[in-house]
Amino acid sequence: MRTALRRTFSALDSYNYRLLFVSELISHTGGWMQNMAEAWLVLTLTHSGAAVGATFAFRFAPVLLFGLWGGAIADRFDRRTVLLVTQAAAAVLAVALWLVVLLGVAQVWMVFALAFAVGLVTVVDQPAHHAFVEEMVGRDKLANAVALNSAVLNSARISGPAIAGLLIAATSVAWVFFVNAVSYVAVVIALAAMRRAELRPLRHEGARPRVREGIAYAWSITEIRATIVLVGVVGTLVYNFPTFLTLMASETFHGGAGLAGLLMAVLGVGTVLGALAAAHRARQSSRTVLLAAAVLGASMLGIGALPSKALFFVALVPVGAIAVFFGATASAHMQMWSRPDYRGRVMAIYSLLTLGMTVVGGPLVGWISQHWSPRISMGFAGAATFVTAAALRLAGSGRGAEVGGVVELAPTADAALGDLTHTHAPVGDGPPVGPYLEVDGPLREYDVTVHGELVEVEAHRPHVGE
Repeated sequence: MRTALRRTFSALDSYNYRLLFVSELISHTGGWMQNMAEAWLVLTLTHSGAAVGATFAFRFAPVLLFGLWGGAIADRFDRRTVLLVTQAAAAVLAVALWLVVLLGVAQVWMVFALAFAVGLVTVVDQPAHHAFVEEMVGRDKLANAVALNSAVLNSARISGPAIAGLLIAATSVAWVFFVNAVSYVAVVIALAAMRRAELRPLRHEGARPRVREGIAYAWSITEIRATIVLVGVVGTLVYNFPTFLTLMASETFHGGAGLAGLLMAVLGVGTVLGALAAAHRARQSSRTVLLAAAVLGASMLGIGALPSKALFFVALVPVGAIAVFFGATASAHMQMWSRPDYRGRVMAIYSLLTLGMTVVGGPLVGWISQHWSPRISMGFAGAATFVTAAALRLAGSGRGAEVGGVVELAPTADAALGDLTHTHAPVGDGPPVGPYLEVDGPLREYDVTVHGELVEVEAHRPHVGE
């Protein structure tokens, strides 16, 4: 039991990551408090459900429009510094919203404008955050840290709106925005207090990072390309749970906002369990990503066909679990296969697909629900996901990866062998990158595809100092 817990939370061995983990639990809770308070404020000002939906569209539209450029910024500048700036900017925007509401001058256009500004901050913050994780924990604990981040986010998704509701009832909606501003300060303090000597920052050399190069790089690597396709389908269609569950509550089960909130809470329990399950896995393979996507697609098909409310409630827990398990494994997989100098741009693509594409997918699944039913829209999302995963599997994804003749290898987690920096090994006709010293046995073995043939590659300790 103790071993299992230690494995699940292994990234917390890092002092710097512990700081960020605790501060982000506070910050994400504040963020979800603000999401709920913004919706309440806009509904109070306009009495329009469409206006509430527009608020979220304004927040995520910048990610769709400009998200890839945020990745270039994350690859050009020191990522810790970038995060200090973005978190401080987010705090300032929360203070601005607090003041306009507190002073009684809030208008809906102000909320829309500030939501758009928060989206612009997200454009830079998300890829920088993703890329910064390895600098704190190292490559061998990257997958664990990514999954723990998902657990934090989804725990906040449950607790944040509940706390916001209590705070609004006890005081007013304005003070929710103030609390959110303070929560960002926790992250700023954590970033400032980190031990710089224990970080593994990227050395910024050469030409300025370009968005086009980042897209070409991501698409040239089979492992990343296949994951991008899957995340694109899931992010556009499946990750519209607020829309699905609101419509299921009102149109299918003939309930109100309370039922919709309860459905989201049950889903949230599953998402936390899924994130912890992903954290327990030592490494994430392409097979795991494909299998998770296929199971997610099948579960969406199944839950949409359930005849009763009770069964739907029960099924939401595993659906939430597999949805977040897929997201965490896909994110970790893309980061593991990305070179450090491209990681910000690669993860900007991930953010665009999981956040920005909801602007496109939300209206689509809403239209399907309106013209047919919410069950049909969930089934459509599930079928599209399952078919995509199956097609990628048949096309050869998940059986190895063609990486242009060079395979990027992760360092061993075996402490007895010492710390290893991530490096590259020659494969097939690929050029060798750096000298290698063979130890008593292979540290790790990787299955990769070279010129159409499956090859087992052994990773060895590199010479130190050469």
